Amino acid sequence: MLLELARWLAEDIRGFAVFNYLTLRAVLACGTALALGLLLGPAVIRKLTEYKIGQSVRDDGPQTHLVKAGTPTMGGALVLLSITLSTLLWADLSNRFVWVVLIVTLGFGWIGWVDDYRKVVYRNPKGLPAKWKYFWQSVIGVLAASYLAFAVSANSSESVLDVFTLWVQSGFSMYLPNRADLIVPFFKSVTYPLGVWGFITLSYFVIVGTSNAVNLTDGLDGLAIMPTVMVASALAIFAYVAGNSVYSKYLLLPFIPGAGEVTVFLAALSGAGLAFLWFNAYPAQVFMGDVGALALGGALGTVAVIVRQEIVLFIMGGVFVAETLSVMIQVAYFKYSGGKRIFRMAPLHHHYELSGWKETQVVVRFWIITMMLVLFGLSTLKLR
Repeated sequence: MLLELARWLAEDIRGFAVFNYLTLRAVLACGTALALGLLLGPAVIRKLTEYKIGQSVRDDGPQTHLVKAGTPTMGGALVLLSITLSTLLWADLSNRFVWVVLIVTLGFGWIGWVDDYRKVVYRNPKGLPAKWKYFWQSVIGVLAASYLAFAVSANSSESVLDVFTLWVQSGFSMYLPNRADLIVPFFKSVTYPLGVWGFITLSYFVIVGTSNAVNLTDGLDGLAIMPTVMVASALAIFAYVAGNSVYSKYLLLPFIPGAGEVTVFLAALSGAGLAFLWFNAYPAQVFMGDVGALALGGALGTVAVIVRQEIVLFIMGGVFVAETLSVMIQVAYFKYSGGKRIFRMAPLHHHYELSGWKETQVVVRFWIITMMLVLFGLSTLKLR
């Protein structure tokens, strides 16, 4: 929005041409989202409190969490509002990748909002039934994955419809270009062609899986939002490189025309996340809820697909992965053993709480682990 205005003004006042620089707009998007979050946060928290939109706490959870009952939830709506407004202000709205990430983010946010609404209004800690939550996640995930299969494959002079038409005309046998391959980090030339169906399948699992992984991690004050900010910031670097023909060639990464603009969205996400952390830090004044966790996870997964860094996302989001695996292992072993447990409680952060760690210790240590994993993931830019 402001980019178009700046371009129009630049025709007469050359100084406005500076807004064409992606890095400047990313910084401004981050600052705008941060300011919006900090300014609107107190008002949002007051409204949530007035409407008695308080957190329902699991009866079988750690007893120390019972004091959290009634704390305003659905604060993720504040994050989504800040991201959306900032992105609309500073991003190039003619860019297809910006829109697909925004739509996926808001779509998953809508699912989370319905889930949170049921928890708050009906006082049901389980919220939206799992089968329906997964169904709608799958609908959005499949549509996004299908679109990205052709959006990533299109060059700067092609539309998504052009590539899709060529695929249909080929009898659904057309190969995707090399930039759509699955990249194996730390190797110069190890990639795996996926084909259209393989691309869609992998992308679906990355988007939906990351959404649920972040949601499972969101169980302690500040635990999910800071790792999300760190991973988003690292993905912003990958997006900037992938969208730049010079840097991508030098670093041996695929050049994805238009992917660089996603940097603005990720910068907005980082700013909004930091603003939310101001209110979500221990002891939390507001919780993110599924409306925020599902949306932010879906956003990270979608961006990783766009910049072709699915495996790197798996590395950098190691905390999210560990939390998810702990739930899967616990459930499987519980059924197999007839009621025995491996962890004191799943997800993993509850296990450490019940092992004697204070909540703040769990959160900060998981932050530190994420920071190390993010740095390790960033090293794949050069170490090949």
